[in-house]
Amino acid sequence: MVRAMAALSLLAVMAALGAAGTAGARERRCGWIHNPTPANWWLFDGEGEWTIGTQGGYQAPGLALIPDLTQSEWVVTNRPAYGYGCGCAEVDVDRRNGRVSRIHGFSQRPLAVCRADAALPKPD
Repeated sequence: MVRAMAALSLLAVMAALGAAGTAGARERRCGWIHNPTPANWWLFDGEGEWTIGTQGGYQAPGLALIPDLTQSEWVVTNRPAYGYGCGCAEVDVDRRNGRVSRIHGFSQRPLAVCRADAALPKPD
């Protein structure tokens, strides 16, 4: 009986850790993609802010899969290449640390799509 209770307790702890785990399965997240300065990237969706990369620090694997977003539907906030746009990313996320842990793909969307989404924060 004690052994069975210990096994159940261990399973409960493992389930709790899995539910609160750092990296999840692939998800589609849509929202504002910000690249305000070199090597700094964030995705803002209905759940909040997700760090993709910081200059001199963390860079999510797969960052190179984000295409050149500056050709259209891009708001320049700092020189021609830096600003924000709207898009959807296929990603794994680290919920505990609020960051994208891997990028599997990215597609740009019209700015109007994000502007019309009441769940998204207003871009800076």
